Formats: sequence, structure tokens, C-alpha cells
Amino acid sequence: MLVYRFRTWVLLLLVIFPDPSLSHFDSAKKKQMREKVRKMFYHAYENYMTHAFPHDELKPLSRSFTDSLSELGNLKLEHLPQNYNGTALTLIESLSSLVILGNCTEFERAVLWLSENLTFDVDARVNLFECNIRVLGGLVSAHILATDSTNRLVQGSYKNQLLVLAEDLGRRFLPAFDTPTGLPYAWINLKYGVMKNETTETSTSGCGSLILEMGALSRLTGDPRYESAALRALRKLWSMRSSLNLLGTTLDMETGEWIEHSSGIGAGVDSFYEYLFKAHILFGKEDFWRMFHSAYLAVQKYFRHGPWYHEADMRTGKATYWQLTSLQAFWPGLQVLVGDIAAANTSHREFVYVWKKFGVLPERYLLDHQMLHPTEKYYPLRPELAESTFYLYQATKDPWYMEVGETIVNSLNSYTKVEGGFASIRDVTTMQTEDHMHSFFLAETCKYLYLLFDDSFLVDRNYIFTTEGHPLPVLSAWQDRLPEIYIPSNWTYVKDEKKTKRSSAMSLQVCPALSLNAGHGEQLAESACHVPDARSDHKCFGDEECGVDSTSCRRRSCSMAGYCGLWLVV
Repeated sequence: MLVYRFRTWVLLLLVIFPDPSLSHFDSAKKKQMREKVRKMFYHAYENYMTHAFPHDELKPLSRSFTDSLSELGNLKLEHLPQNYNGTALTLIESLSSLVILGNCTEFERAVLWLSENLTFDVDARVNLFECNIRVLGGLVSAHILATDSTNRLVQGSYKNQLLVLAEDLGRRFLPAFDTPTGLPYAWINLKYGVMKNETTETSTSGCGSLILEMGALSRLTGDPRYESAALRALRKLWSMRSSLNLLGTTLDMETGEWIEHSSGIGAGVDSFYEYLFKAHILFGKEDFWRMFHSAYLAVQKYFRHGPWYHEADMRTGKATYWQLTSLQAFWPGLQVLVGDIAAANTSHREFVYVWKKFGVLPERYLLDHQMLHPTEKYYPLRPELAESTFYLYQATKDPWYMEVGETIVNSLNSYTKVEGGFASIRDVTTMQTEDHMHSFFLAETCKYLYLLFDDSFLVDRNYIFTTEGHPLPVLSAWQDRLPEIYIPSNWTYVKDEKKTKRSSAMSLQVCPALSLNAGHGEQLAESACHVPDARSDHKCFGDEECGVDSTSCRRRSCSMAGYCGLWLVV
């Protein structure tokens, strides 16, 4: 049985991944593409520094700025204090990218400026989730990079100033969690806390995707309040799941009641799944793995339709909206981390197809009608397809993914590059540009494209990336439990009394590797959706003794002969 399964898996890989020799990519081509992405980053970064700094984001067409964190709270610039200078959001978002590109001089200059000038004591209403993943995550990650001796900051020039700023911001978050349910308000005023008559509506992502940044802050400062608040909210949210292990999209954080029962893997929910698994890697808590495993199985059962993932009602599992959203493109990258390479590749190729069809990835595409959503035709420079492409290349080393990266790079330069930076696309059918360059273009889009062609930053290091692309190291000191010996790769060899066996990064709670190259004759590990049969010989007396297949994620059943398998019903 094992020999058969292994041969089937190898055959599947041969079908999915084309012959690498057919690719035009070699070391010279990789270097050429790396330099092309480097130029993209600095074209955007230098225009931001010239025309928008120290405000939040660049408006590349008018070469002006927007204080986007405040605009998320529907505040107009004329309503802000006259001395309001923004939070230098794009600079904070760029810190780890500067290190990855090897520009330690500019990184040091940016760190010192922020240390001396950044303040959060401003009368501005901000989105808690966005501020957490962009600002808090950027500061925490940059603090860790600044204290890494390999980044060669001037000795004595850095004295934990970014961590002090991060802790100040974290304290300003805490009033949002002072609620009957423990679920936080979606909006908070940085100076005055929760405002009177503040909305109680929030999203699953908004209150369930805070644990990485706030947990890391607690581990760095020794103050447990940040991690405790995020963890309480996450556990409360999980307790609100349906009997199908599905969660809705929006809810009332004060009453704990769902507002929108339709759900999927896209906007409003996406990073909830991502953070369950990555928190398991970063902190080693088994609770995170158990929650993720149950949630992942539910996604595969109720949302998946071939290579696509539609939306469904959390209460019944019945399909509600048949649509692709650009945010869903993160999912193949997450599947790589959990081991579902075949499923990741299948979905990724569909996103690539839509990208090539329009030149970029539209925000929403109606699967049942094979057409664009009539009003959401825009592309705001999102990074998710580049992110998944990076992960799939690292997992397979198939140069076809570099060709996809080249396509993305060429599209961005052809359609979105303007004299003042890179502009969002208002309508993918006309490629009309829009005067906005989100900070995640530098934090994620350029970063993942650069890492696709040059991953030297990751050599001998063990990082996970937050949903905003900020690297956090997997440290034994942060873990509940780690094996005594591990290496930062996809696979770890663990010795027992009888023999050496191969274990997955999931079971050992280490950051998944950036390579899945198995030696000849070695058995590949099971995917995250795998649930083993009750008996090792696969015999059964009923369906309840059968598990979930590792490659198809389908429930196995008991045959009339008494064996578990994927039996066809005629």
C-alpha cells in the first residue's frame, strides 16, 4: 500500500511540475530579474521619500501624500491637527525590505529617524487590525533585525528605540479589548482610546489576526498583556464557530453575534486561517494546531470546488457566492507551508490564468459567470499572487514559478509604473491608473518578488512572515515545546531507538522550510488535511474508522470488503 501511494504521489508531481530543463531561467537570468525588482523597489521608495515622507503613503500621480491610517477612520486631512505629520507608515513598512535588499545604511538611517521623531500621541482614529499588521508588526520586526549583528548597525546607535515605540503602540491598543466578550473594537483613537458611540461591528480577520504581532511584543518585553488580549479574542472567536467548524465574515464584538454568515478564504477571514497556523509555528502551542486543523478540513470540505474556493453559509455549508477575490491568492502559499503542494499548485495556476487574461489580478471575478464583477474591477498592487509564487518555487524549485514572477514584474512595470512611483489600477479592462500606492507594495509585493529571485536573506535563518510580510524569527525561547535538535529546513530528521524517521515541520513546530526536495526513495510526508485511518492495515467495520485522504482531502469510506479507501459509488 505504501509503495503504491508513493508511486502515485511521484506521478502526480511529474504531471503538475513541468521539466525544469525547458525553462529559460539560469543564474544570469535570476540576477537580471533580481535587479529589475530592486529598481522597482527604489523607484517607489525614493518617490515616497521625496514627495510623501513623513506622511503615510504616496500618491504617485499627483506626487503628494495621504495619511491613510487616519483616512481608514474616515477622517479628512482638514480635520487633523495642523502639526499632524502622519506615522511615516510606508517607511515603517519598508524597514525589513531594506534589510532583505541588503541596504543596511538606509535601514539604519530610517531606524534612527523613527527613533527620534515618531509619536503615536495623535488624535487619529485608526483601524486596529491594519495598524497592528502594518505599524506594530513593522516595528517589532525591525527591532529584531536591528538587534541582529549581521545587519551591521553602527555599534551603540540602536538602544531598543523601536521596541519602546512598539510597546507604546501596544498599550494604546489595550482599551479596545476591554469588552464583555474580549473581542476588540475594530477602531480606536490613538490618543483617547475607544470613542463614544464607536461601531461594534468587526470582522473575523480583524479580531482573530492579532496574535503574531502582539504575541511577539509580549515575548520581547516580558509583558503578557498583549499576547493575553489577542489570545482571549482568538479563543472567543473560535468558540463562535458553527457545528461545521466554519466562521462567518462579520460580527458584533459586543454581543458576540454573527452579522454576516457567508464566509470563505478571502476578505474578512483570510488572515484568520493564516495566523492560526503561523502562531503554531512561532509559539508552539498545540491549541493553535488543533484549531487550524479543524478549520482547514472544513475549508476543504465546504469551500473547495476543484481548483477554486467559493463562499458558503457557515451554518449549512451551502454555497453562497461563486467568486474569486484577489485576496484569496494567499491561500496556495499557506497550503505550501502545511504540505498540500498539489492543491496549492492547482489553485495557483488558476490565479495565474486570470492574471494573464487581464494583465493583472482583478479584485473580484465571478466564477459562475466567468466575468469581472461589475464594480470591483480594480487592482491595488496586491502582493498575494507574488507571495504564493515565492512559496511554491521554494517548495518545488520548479523554474516555471520564476517565469510567473517575471510575468508579474513585467505587468507591474508595463501597467502600473508612473513617473512618481507605482499606481493602482482603477479598471483592469482599460488599465486606467489611480492615484494611490499602498504601503504593502514595498512591504510585500516587491519583497516577495525579490525573494523569488534572491533568497539569500533566508539562508540558515528560520523566519515566518506576518500577513503584511514582516519577518519574525522562530526562536526556541518563544516556544512551548521544541525538539532538542532541529535545522531550519522543510524537513527534520528525528532519531528514535530503532531508526531515523522523517517528520514534518508541522509536527515539530519549526518554520517550514524553503525546500521540499526529497531524496530518492524517501516517503513524502502527509499533508495538513490528512487524517489517518483508525487501523494501520486500513481494515474497517464502518466509515467512522476511516480518515481523510492526504492528496485529495476527501473523506475515505469503508468498502463492503472492509477496507478504507476512496471508493467510487456507482
